This record gives sequence, structure tokens and C-alpha cells, in this order.
Amino acid sequence: MQSLRKTFLACSLAALSCAFGAQAQTFSDASSRVGQDLKTALSELSDTRETIATEKIPLIREVSKLEDDVRQKTAELDRLRRLRDNSDLGLNRLREQVEATKTQNEYAAGLLDEFVRTFETRIDYSETQLYSATTEEARLALDDSDMSQADRFNKQIDVIGVAIERLGKLSGGYTFDGKALAPNGEIEDGTFAAFGPTVYFASKQSELAGITFNKLNAAEAAIAIPGELFATGIRSFIETGEGSIPADATLGKALKIVEGNDSIMEHLEKGGSVGVVIVGLGIICLLLGIFKTYEVTSFKTPSPEQVQKVLTHIEAHDIANARTSAAAIPGAVGELLQTGVTHADDKRGTLEEILYERILAVRPKLERFLPFIALTAAAAPLLGLLGTVTGMIKTFNLITIFGTGDAKSLSSGISEALVTTELGLVVAIPALILHGLISRMARQKLGDMEQIAVGFINGVIGARNKDKIEDEL
Repeated sequence: MQSLRKTFLACSLAALSCAFGAQAQTFSDASSRVGQDLKTALSELSDTRETIATEKIPLIREVSKLEDDVRQKTAELDRLRRLRDNSDLGLNRLREQVEATKTQNEYAAGLLDEFVRTFETRIDYSETQLYSATTEEARLALDDSDMSQADRFNKQIDVIGVAIERLGKLSGGYTFDGKALAPNGEIEDGTFAAFGPTVYFASKQSELAGITFNKLNAAEAAIAIPGELFATGIRSFIETGEGSIPADATLGKALKIVEGNDSIMEHLEKGGSVGVVIVGLGIICLLLGIFKTYEVTSFKTPSPEQVQKVLTHIEAHDIANARTSAAAIPGAVGELLQTGVTHADDKRGTLEEILYERILAVRPKLERFLPFIALTAAAAPLLGLLGTVTGMIKTFNLITIFGTGDAKSLSSGISEALVTTELGLVVAIPALILHGLISRMARQKLGDMEQIAVGFINGVIGARNKDKIEDEL
């Protein structure tokens, strides 16, 4: 058994020794291969380092060159960006300058347009015949869309040149020939003299001499004669440069005010057909008012002494003299007392009814035509309103035809609208006052009749009671 163990142990040791021997041989081979690989790698590393050292300097130089190029390109880019920004800024400034210039041109064009349109209104109407050609060309240029702005400016500048030339001549006064409208309506040739704010005229066809003014709807300047004393001085001033001339402190406003004052008939004509109706209604109302005033004021009432005289005869049972005294009182009150004397013996109620009937018979006469006057007072403002409406309709029709630029063509409709309202109030207010006064007077007369009737009845009844008392005594 031990021998077997020894044998097994020996075999095991032999096997182990063989295994270790083979492993030792494998490690040796691996170590030699590793060493060889290491040498090869170190050789390659050395070659690589030599290659790197050889190529490093050119690469560094190339990189430096590229960096220099990048810096140059960056600087160039920055320069170009600055140039672009400067160009954009300059362009914006140019655009702003262009817009500012356009605004200035538009403002200047507006001033020139306004000056051209209003030039003739700033000079005397007689001077328009001197500058009408230049101003007409400038006005036509304003409406010509095909004309350039520069050409339009040139036309307008011509007007400015004419205005400056006029101011130069006006500083010392100047004369010019032309036509003027005489007060008799004829157009005469003559010579104008512009001196300060006033223009004087002396006719070559007659002895007419005066001051010019603008007359509505007149084609030429009209002539106002300041007086015969100045005619010779004005003509001498125009012909020789010396003379006594009138001075208008109102700068022509006084002449315009006088020219604008219409006569009564001219003012009424502005009211049109409605104005004629209102005026006719007012005339009828005025005539009726005068008639009613006369009728009411001529209605006489007796004095208390006259009534007492009639009552005294009744108390004395002298009916004949009482009737004679009542007949002596004129008018409706006398008839009232006569009726009272006739029915003096009737009962009180009957007598009152008879006298009240007489008063009612007089009342329509006193109050007649008063409703027409009241109707006139109410209808006149309505007719004025009708004229206002028709005048405004006429005005709007004229606006449709002529537009709003021609004030003269619109004046007729506006005048009709305003004048009819004025006429309606002018007729209505006096008619209302007249109706109130006449109505008050008529009621006063009726009240006096009622007072007389009551006094008469009381006197008659008192006489009866007195007779009864005497009979009883």
C-alpha cells in the first residue's frame, strides 16, 4: 500500500515537473516577443518623433500664416461692416434730408398757392386788369397735373415778382389807364392813381372823378363820388401829381358799408315770393289794426251824470224825457239806455235779460277782425320758417351746381332764408301786441256797458222800491 502511494506520489511529481518545464519555456518565448515588439515600437516612436519634429515647424508657420489671414479677413470684415453701417446711416440721413426737403417744398408750394389765389383779393379791384394775365397763368398752372413742380414754381414766382414790382411802384404812388363803372351804370375809360391804400379815378369821357371800390357782381371797379369839392382836386392829382384829395380813415370799409346798405325795397325783394306773402299779410293786418283802433276808440260810453239824468226822469215817472235823454247819448250805449227806459216797468230778471241781449249784440262788432290779427301773429313766423326752408333748399341746389367756392351765387338763397324769418318776426310781434291792446280796449268797452247796465237796473229797482215805500206810507 505504501509502495503504491510512493509510486503515485512519484508519478505526480514527475507530471508536475514536466508541466512546470513546459510553462517556463512558454514565458521565455513571450518575453522575447514582447521585447522585440517593444524595440520595434520604440523605433517607430523615434521615427515618428523625427517626422513630427521635421513637419512641426512648417505646420506652425502655416498655422501662423492662416491666423494672420484670419485676422486680416476679420479686420476687413469689420471695416466693411463699418462702411456698410456708415452707408446705411448716410442713406438714412439722405432719406431724412429728402423728406425734409419735400416737406419744405410742400410748405413753400402751399404758401405760393395761397399767395397766387389771394393776390387779387389783396390789391384794389381796379388793379386786377393789370395783373390778371400773370395771375391767370399761375392759377391754371395749379390745376395742370401734367406740369412739373419746377414750372409751376416759375409761374408762381412770376406773380411774386409782379407783386414786388407793384410794391415798389406803390411806395411813391403810380398811375395806370383802365375802365371803371360810373354811378349811372356806364363803363368809362380813364386814369387811375394808386396812392397809399386808396385808388382814385378820373374819367377821360366825362367830369367823373372819385374813389374806387368793389361793387358786388360788377365786372369793373366802381366809382364813389366823395363830393363835388374833391372832384377837381382828384383830377388835378391824377393829371399833375398835386391836388387836394380825400383820405378814408376806414381804409375803404366805410364805402363797403354804404354800398352794402340796401334800400327797403331791395331788402324786401330778397325775401322772394314768401316774403311778398308775409309783407302783404302784414299790410292787411296793419290796416285792420288801424281800423279797429279807430272803431274801438270811437265807441263812446256816457258819463255817470248822463246815466243819472235818465234815472232821475224815471224816478219822476217822466218816461218821455227819460227816453229823450237816453236818445241824446250817441252810439250803442244810448240804444242800450233807450231799451232800458222802454222796459223800465218789467221785472228785474226780464230787464236784465233784455239789456244783456243788447250787450251781446254789440260784442261781435267790437271784436270783429281781431281773430284775423291773432291769426296773422301766429302764421307770420310759420311763413318765415317756410321761407327759411325754401331758401336753404335753393342754397343747396346752388351748391350742387356751383359748389361752395362761389359765395355770390349762394347769397340769394341765404338772403331769402334769413330775410323771410326776419319779416315773419317783424310782422308777428307788432300783430301780437296790436291784438292784445285792441282786445283789452274792446273788453274794457264791454265792461263799461255791463257796468252801465247794472247801474241802470239798480237805479230802476231803487226807484220802484222808493215808490212802494211812499205808497205804504
